[in-house]
Amino acid sequence: MTRTPRLPPLVVETREIEPVDDLLSLTDPHNPLAWLRRGEGIVGSGAAVVTIGGPGSPPLSRPIAAIWRDLAANARVSDPVQLPGTGLVAFGALGFDPASTAPPFLVVPQTITGVHGGRAWVTTIRHESDPEPPQPTSVPHGPHWSATLGPGSLDPDGYQHAVRSGIEAITAGEVEKVVLARDLVGTIPAGADLRRLVRALATNYPDTWTFAVDGLIGASPETLITVNQGAVTARVLAGTTARGADADEDVAAAKALGTSRKDIDEHRFAVTSVVDALAPLTRDLVAPGEPHLLELPNLWHLATDVSGRLSNGASALDLVTVLHPTAAVAGTPTDAALDVIRRLEPFDRGRYAGPVGWIDANGDGEWAIALRCAQIGAEPQRDAASYSDTIPVIAHAGAGIVAASDPEAELLETRVKFRPIVDALA
Repeated sequence: MTRTPRLPPLVVETREIEPVDDLLSLTDPHNPLAWLRRGEGIVGSGAAVVTIGGPGSPPLSRPIAAIWRDLAANARVSDPVQLPGTGLVAFGALGFDPASTAPPFLVVPQTITGVHGGRAWVTTIRHESDPEPPQPTSVPHGPHWSATLGPGSLDPDGYQHAVRSGIEAITAGEVEKVVLARDLVGTIPAGADLRRLVRALATNYPDTWTFAVDGLIGASPETLITVNQGAVTARVLAGTTARGADADEDVAAAKALGTSRKDIDEHRFAVTSVVDALAPLTRDLVAPGEPHLLELPNLWHLATDVSGRLSNGASALDLVTVLHPTAAVAGTPTDAALDVIRRLEPFDRGRYAGPVGWIDANGDGEWAIALRCAQIGAEPQRDAASYSDTIPVIAHAGAGIVAASDPEAELLETRVKFRPIVDALA
């Protein structure tokens, strides 16, 4: 078995700074690290001080949550600011499927700049023997650019065929629900300033969690888990419809979703899977009996907010490990749904629908499900050597399939879900 190398202690210093107007200007234009919502969040800059897992690395000998716990325990942290995102922080992205070619990945950059509640800070991170990292500097945004996108391995006709096959699996008793995705592939110009994509998503969808980690860029409406001083919250989304073209049509669309037995059943599966997974590591767990309607610029979702308290010394990454994949992005029962997905989807999802977020030295953090996103610089369906002046991009969108699903309606749902990332790329 490959052993995880022992990581040297880190020296971490956080200090408060003057307000920051543009966090994105402080991160790498070509490999941004960011976690943003409503104008607040954190961005990373500078070289990677620690990288755990990731593409090309040997298999981890222990769970990534345990490796992080040991690293954090050995760090010397000075953090007088004590806000979410201060102190030692790692950005992370995990693959959707344990069998995926996208392994777990955490990265600690040299500097992290953040804003929360009107206060700003900068954190420097280094090994004991290293000099103080340079302070982050603002880099002007590069020129505007646009992507070219087209059908991937599963075109619209192929997707409807996959949905019919998924319904057959449900009818046969193989699963109760399965989430099936399709893909779009394309290119962006080499040297493109990827912060423009992050900015477009953060501006157009301010209530989502906008993220950028190792080329995975998106705006997710769905948290997987948030842990803040022991308080645990999770938002479950399952059941979706497009917004109406006018006020009357919009009200009718919301009412139809809120009374749809098919969507309510799909949502119930998702909530049950989250509650069952969290129960062993939490206490005082509460989940409302009925979902509420969540309004986004292009969609209505059925949503349920689950809350509780940490127990048994667990961390945000421990909860991520037991929660993922939820019924909202895989199906139920989970193992059987994964088998159906592997059989019907002709691609590796990579990090799409996997966990993405950050964790700190105390085990607190925020993790979302990587939805409404694109992976920049990775496209398993084509040979990267065929590119010269462009960079490959791949995006996915999916829909929850239950016995009452209609293939054409599910295809239309994926088109609506593609809209945020496709519009931003364009």
